[in-house]
Amino acid sequence: MKLSCHCGSVEAEINSTVNELAKIVRCNCSICKRKNATMGMVKNEDFKLTKGEDKIKLYQYHTKVAKHYFCTECGIYTHHNPRSAPAMTGFNLGCVDEVKAEDIKEIAQFDGLNHPMDQEK
Repeated sequence: MKLSCHCGSVEAEINSTVNELAKIVRCNCSICKRKNATMGMVKNEDFKLTKGEDKIKLYQYHTKVAKHYFCTECGIYTHHNPRSAPAMTGFNLGCVDEVKAEDIKEIAQFDGLNHPMDQEK
């Protein structure tokens, strides 16, 4: 699959089909709630940025472990590395033209608002 931001400055290749994705998820944490993205998940080695590395900006907050990336030209969230699964890359299914996120029936809900790594031990 090929991912691209809105303006086309950032592109990535995803070595997977929608049916092969490790997980399709929506999250309710403070950032995901605001971006309202449906995200596919693949192993880091199955996600390769092919264009626009100089156009990608990293955003981190709270524990500064998760890495959220967006295009500096159009502002679109393209992908992230979650703190709960750093060996995985989550990506915005809305950035993959051949995917219609609204047609996906099984979307896991991740309760990032009550993230297990934020709970007192």
